[in-house]
Amino acid sequence: MSLTRRDVLIAGSAGVVGVALFSPRSARANDEALDLVKQLTGRTATRSDRLRLIMPAEFPTGYTVPMSLDIDSPMTEADHVRQIRVFAPQNPIIEVASFQFVPQRSLPRVSTRIRLAKPQHVVAVAEMSDGVLLMTTTWVRVATDGCA
Repeated sequence: MSLTRRDVLIAGSAGVVGVALFSPRSARANDEALDLVKQLTGRTATRSDRLRLIMPAEFPTGYTVPMSLDIDSPMTEADHVRQIRVFAPQNPIIEVASFQFVPQRSLPRVSTRIRLAKPQHVVAVAEMSDGVLLMTTTWVRVATDGCA
């Protein structure tokens, strides 16, 4: 069996993606986010795919970084999102946004812009009606400081 240039490039790309997704740095960032939420709320959060934080991986300025949040929730009296808080641990003021929701009257999604001081993991935490905290993170690289 002979390897072609294409085979080598595909294997190398797959290796880079695997290292990026499963590196100790990602695991450490996840642990740091969980610790941060514990410190700020006094409660333990659970990583969840129900909560989605959508931000560009790279943005030219930290002054106005676009952010969208949405969460899978029926928004009934028995099962709804109470609030979502967004944290940027490298900013001078860590909590950058907070949103409250009303069952049967609001959709569980938000779009806005936030400031970021430097490249960092942004953390979103949703408090559900049963008291459970759901968490997600995303890495955002900004070229210039937005918190000067």
